[in-house]
Amino acid sequence: MDESPLQKREQQPQNPPARKPYAEADIRASDADRDRVAEILGEALAEGRLDPEEHSERIDAVYRAKTVGALEPLVRDLPAVPGGAVPRPAPRDRSGGEYAGSDGEADNLVAVFSGASRKGRWRVGRRTNAFACFGGVELDLTEAVFEHREVRINTVSIFGGTDIKLPENVTLRCTGTGIFGGFDVDSHESADPDAPVVVITGLALFGGTSAKRRVGRRLKSWGRGRG
Repeated sequence: MDESPLQKREQQPQNPPARKPYAEADIRASDADRDRVAEILGEALAEGRLDPEEHSERIDAVYRAKTVGALEPLVRDLPAVPGGAVPRPAPRDRSGGEYAGSDGEADNLVAVFSGASRKGRWRVGRRTNAFACFGGVELDLTEAVFEHREVRINTVSIFGGTDIKLPENVTLRCTGTGIFGGFDVDSHESADPDAPVVVITGLALFGGTSAKRRVGRRLKSWGRGRG
């Protein structure tokens, strides 16, 4: 005997089976996740728990890590992390993506016993990471294309230096820390409330970070209204 439509509906599951969630270690790491681990490594270097060479190797691995699980071994042996666990990944929405405001891929510059630079006309992302160890990094944003309202530049300078040049009509702020080193940043609030905001942060250990606005070098236009 054929089943009625009502009987067929009663036999069907009311809700589709939930998709099996990914293990936390398999979640793709965000730039915020990498930055938190880099800060822990910077503190370990300042405390003498890591030597400059090992710190350099771990920092390089941090910014090459694709998942949260790949970050965990880099700080497992450091007491700065409770229980030896890596900081939890950045919050994500129900679809598994990061909430609005999280950053995309960062631009990474690494100079170890060498130099690295960005200059001329180039597109500035939300985040730029600069690491200088017995070397130097030069970031020239005077001709760069700004597509975001706020740009963050995270610098780590160890027996090296990072030199940043900016247009005169941007807002420049600094939250960096110097340990036997320093942050020489020409902080400035632009008169234009829509001007891009550049935030310099990071660590200078027996090294330095310099950020100056270049008088006469002005941004003529930028991505006003963008995030």
